[in-house]
Amino acid sequence: MTQRILITGANRGIGLEMTRQALARGDNVIAACRTPSLAATHGAALTIIRIEARAEASVAAAAATTGPIDLLVANAGTMNARGGLSDPGHDEDNIAESLMTNIAGVFFTARHFLAPLKAGADTRAAGIIPRIAVISSQMGSSERAGTSAPIYRATKAAATNLARSMALELAGDGIAVGAYHPGWVQTDMGGAGAAITAEVSAAGLLQRFDALTMETSGVFETYEGEKLPF
Repeated sequence: MTQRILITGANRGIGLEMTRQALARGDNVIAACRTPSLAATHGAALTIIRIEARAEASVAAAAATTGPIDLLVANAGTMNARGGLSDPGHDEDNIAESLMTNIAGVFFTARHFLAPLKAGADTRAAGIIPRIAVISSQMGSSERAGTSAPIYRATKAAATNLARSMALELAGDGIAVGAYHPGWVQTDMGGAGAAITAEVSAAGLLQRFDALTMETSGVFETYEGEKLPF
């Protein structure tokens, strides 16, 4: 049965490729992004909306217009400095942007799309459960700590923690939640020398979202299904 998927940060990179692949397999997709004019994917099953993930009013306004969804993909994220303690890119404005986008953005998105996730009796009858997929990173794993991009690492650790907390909170509502590492991907963030293409990452992520159940809710894993340490 056709799923109804909302993807934030859908105008580029992994978000755009997930949008393309979900449409190609027959899903209905709501592509949510800061700059809708840059969302270059088009199709009859596509709706493009504007969301500023770090601004709660923007997320709330968008959620009020979308209708029922089956899968919410919290993909919007930013990395604005890669060095360690001495990197001047770690200034107040950049740190605030990272915290608000990568952490608060996940929280606001889940909070305001909770009602659309709970709706949709037709897909529930067909066995499709509502799910939230948080795009995190293995860089957020405390057991895989490193010296590069410490603020980004911290925000992804927090995003994974949010996913785990939401999995517990929403279990009674029958909503499954997972956190996912997309791989080191050839995007603006990952760089041209990254290990895999956006096509490979997106295909793996969509498979993992499809496999998410109430029994596996709270999982932290890679796009290939490898379990990651928190």
